[in-house]
Amino acid sequence: MNASPESIPANPLLDFEGLPRFREISPEHVGPAVDALLAEARTTIENVAGNAGTPTWETFVEPLAATHDRLDRAWGQVGHLNAVVNTVALREAYNANLPKVTTFHMEFGQDERLFAGYRALAAAPGFGELERARRRLIENELRDFRLSGAELDAAAKARFKAVEEELASLAARFEDNVLDATNDYGLYVEDATKLAGVPEDVLAAAREAAEQDGRAGWKLTLRMPCYQPVLQCALRETLYRASAVRASEFGKPEWDNTEVIRRILELRREAAQLLGYVNFAELSLVPKMARTPAEVLAFLGDLAVRGKPYAERDMVELTAFARAELGLDTLAARDVPYASEKLRQSRYSFSDQEVKQYFPEDRVLAGMFRVVETIFGVQIHESSAPIWHPTVRFFDVRDATQTLVGQFYLDLYARPHKRGGAWMDNAINRRRHGARVQHPVAYLTCNFSAPVVQNGRPRPALFTHDEVQTLFHEFGHGLNLLLTQIDVPGVSGLEGVEWDAVELPSQFMENFCWEWDVLRHMSAHVDTGEPLPRALFDRMLAARNFQSGLQLVRQLELALFDMHLHCDFDADAGRTPLDLLRAIRHEVAVVPWPDYDRAPNSFSHVFAGGYAAGYYSYKWAEVLSADAYSLFEEQGVLAPEAGARFRDEVLARGGSRPALESFVAFRGRPPQIDALLRHNGMSAS
Repeated sequence: MNASPESIPANPLLDFEGLPRFREISPEHVGPAVDALLAEARTTIENVAGNAGTPTWETFVEPLAATHDRLDRAWGQVGHLNAVVNTVALREAYNANLPKVTTFHMEFGQDERLFAGYRALAAAPGFGELERARRRLIENELRDFRLSGAELDAAAKARFKAVEEELASLAARFEDNVLDATNDYGLYVEDATKLAGVPEDVLAAAREAAEQDGRAGWKLTLRMPCYQPVLQCALRETLYRASAVRASEFGKPEWDNTEVIRRILELRREAAQLLGYVNFAELSLVPKMARTPAEVLAFLGDLAVRGKPYAERDMVELTAFARAELGLDTLAARDVPYASEKLRQSRYSFSDQEVKQYFPEDRVLAGMFRVVETIFGVQIHESSAPIWHPTVRFFDVRDATQTLVGQFYLDLYARPHKRGGAWMDNAINRRRHGARVQHPVAYLTCNFSAPVVQNGRPRPALFTHDEVQTLFHEFGHGLNLLLTQIDVPGVSGLEGVEWDAVELPSQFMENFCWEWDVLRHMSAHVDTGEPLPRALFDRMLAARNFQSGLQLVRQLELALFDMHLHCDFDADAGRTPLDLLRAIRHEVAVVPWPDYDRAPNSFSHVFAGGYAAGYYSYKWAEVLSADAYSLFEEQGVLAPEAGARFRDEVLARGGSRPALESFVAFRGRPPQIDALLRHNGMSAS
C-alpha cells in the first residue's frame, strides 16, 4: 500500500518505507536526520533498559535492533553518497556527523545495563532452546560489548571512547586525502607520439576529459581505467611516480597521510591495551577465524616459502625478455606492467585490449546473470529506482516463484569525485517485521571505463578480463547479502560473518570467469558480434597463471606488512611504517621498488577500511573459495545441485553459525590448500 503524501517524511533520510530517495537527498538533510535518529535510539535504549523484569527477545533485542536498523540505513546512505558523489558540502556534512554516530555506537557498546540484559538472555533457562541464529547473535553481542570496553572502569571507558572517535575521524581523513590527491592529478599531453600504443577507447576518454577542462590534446589521470593501460604502454614513469607518491610528503601538505598513519597506529595500540590485549592484531582477530597473530604469520610464511621460487622464476624470465626484446637493461617497478604485457603478448599471442573487444557491458552482465540464475535458481531483471548518478542501474532478484528476494544498484564507471576501487555494501539488510520480510538491497560499485564516442560512433563500455573477474567478485559479495535466508538482525547476510571468511563467496565467483561454457555465452565482439574464439580462450587459459608467483608475493608483502604493523612493530624504536614495508619487501618481494614509493600512504584497505590486521583474509579465504569451487569442478561447472548446496549451506546461512561450520556442511570436510595451489599453478607438495 502506498503511503499518503502527508505521511511521507520531508527529510528523505527519515523515510524507511521503501528504497532510498537518492534524487532528493542533499547535505542539509544529514544533520537533522542523524540528530532525530540518535534521539530516537537513545529513547529506545532508556525504555528498554528501564523496563523491570527479565529481558526477552521481543522486549529487549527486537526494539534495539529496529532502532539500530533505521540509523544504519540512513547513515549508510550518507556514507555511500560520500564515496560515490563526493562534494565539498556532502563531505563537510559527513565529517560533521561522523563523531555523533561514532559516539552513539561507543555509548551503546559500553552501556552496562544493555550488557547485563544480554548476559541475562544468555543465562536464561531457555537459551539453549533458542534457534541457532538468535543464540549466535546474543553470543556475538556479548563479545562485542567486551570489545567496546563495557567491562572497563569509568576512566578507561571514557578514554577508549575518545580513542575510537578519533580513529573514526582519522580514517575518514585518510580516505579524503587519497581521493583528493588522486582527483587533483592530471597530465595533459598534446604530442600524440607520446601516447603510442594507448588503446583507442582510453584515448577517446582522455580527449573528452581534456575538452571538459578546456584543454587541447589528452588528459591522463590516476583513475584505473586510464592509469593501468597507460602504465603498460607509454609515459609510465611519470604516471607511476605520481600514483606511488599520492597523499605523501611529495604532494600538498594538507593531503599528506604520513602523520595520519602514525596517529592511527598509536591509537589502535592504545585501544588494544586498554582492553587487555598486547597489540591491535590480537584484538582484531577476536571475531575472526584465525585465532592468533602467530597463526596468521605462519600461514603467510608458508605461502611465501611455497610461492617465492615461482616469483623469482617469473622475474628472471621478465628481466631477460625486457633486456633482449625491449632494450631495458634494468627493470624498474614502473616497467614491470609494461614488460609483463609485452611478454604475455609474445608468449600467448594476445593482449588485454584484444580480449577487451569481446566483453561489452550488457553481454557481460547477461552472462554473469546466466551463471547465477542457473546455479542458484533465481531470476534477475533490470528495474527502476531513484539513483545518485545517471549511469547507475538497478535490478530485482526473484526466486522461482517470482517472489522478490533482493535488489541491487550497479555503479560501474570511474568518474571524478568517486572513491577508487571496487566494493559491495548494504543499503538494506534482511529483517523480519512481524509477517513482513524486509528484503535486502546491495550497492555494487566498480571503477571501469565508461562508454565513449569513438570516431563519431558511440561505443559501449568494454571490460578487460580482469575487470570481468572484479565484477564477478563484487557480485559474489552481493549474493552473500541478497540470498540470505536469515531474518535475525546481526547475523543476516554478511552480518556476523568472520572477516577472514567474507571473501569466500566473492573469490568463489571469480572461478567462473575461466570456464569456456561461461565465457562463450557472455562474450560478443563489439564490432562483429562474434563470440570469443575458442583458440583465444585457450591462449587466455594457458596464460591464467602467467606471473602467478609475482602476484602472490605482492599480496603476501602487503598482508605481512599489515600484520607485522599491528603485531610487533614498535614506532618508538625509531622505525617508520615505510621502513617496515621495505624490510618485508627485502625478504619477500622480487620487484625492485623505488625509494620514493609511499604505498602505505594510499593503503586505504588498512587505514580507512576494515582490513586492519586483516588483509591476510584475501589469501585465507582463497583457500576456502578454491576448495569450495573444486566441488563444481567435480560435479559440473553449472551444476544446480552444487549451486543449491552452496546457496543453502553458505550464502543463506549468513553469520548465523561459524564460517567453518558452513564450509564443512557444504564441502563435507574441512578446507584443504591443494585447490588453491593448483589454481595458481603451484605444486601442493
